[in-house]
Amino acid sequence: MRTLENALRRAGFVYVAGVDEVGRGCLAGPVVAAAVVLHPDRHIPGVCDSKAVPAAERERLYDMIIARALAWAVGEADPSEIDRINIHQASLRAMQRAVIALVPLPDIVLVDAFRVPDLPMAQRGVSHGDRRCSAIAAASIVAKVTRDRQMLELHARDPRYGFDRHKGYATADHLEAVARFGYSEVHRRSFRPATLFDTID
Repeated sequence: MRTLENALRRAGFVYVAGVDEVGRGCLAGPVVAAAVVLHPDRHIPGVCDSKAVPAAERERLYDMIIARALAWAVGEADPSEIDRINIHQASLRAMQRAVIALVPLPDIVLVDAFRVPDLPMAQRGVSHGDRRCSAIAAASIVAKVTRDRQMLELHARDPRYGFDRHKGYATADHLEAVARFGYSEVHRRSFRPATLFDTID
């Protein structure tokens, strides 16, 4: 998974960042992006797409990534921003914020599928990047753990929706809770599953 990053370093790019986001398809909570510049000499075994890693292992890898990486940062867009500009644009903004927050700024950014606008450095889209590129996979883990922790905090504030279980995704029990209680302040008003059209305001 480090082949592309190593090739870019040999080509003269010193700081190679990977960026990824999580939470695009959720009914509630923010979309969170992370950017990570891995250290070329500090290998982290087990880093792969966050969706393929159990929760406990993601937490362990998160700790290792932030301890060993040359740089890492997160960015996000909250539900009100998602509703205002749409989820795709909000995801791009979250990724841009994560990249710009890196210190030092990277020489090139590897992005999973998308092109991030308004970045002051080179970037390259990598199809299925979270499976093919260590830096993108590391970013996916940092973003996932960060967002999951936020959803646990939201659950502690309002346990009616079960955010601790589904993290805001449209599971059956989440849809049932929304039908019963309506949308909370952390739900995205622009995400309205057809099954709920006639049951909530």
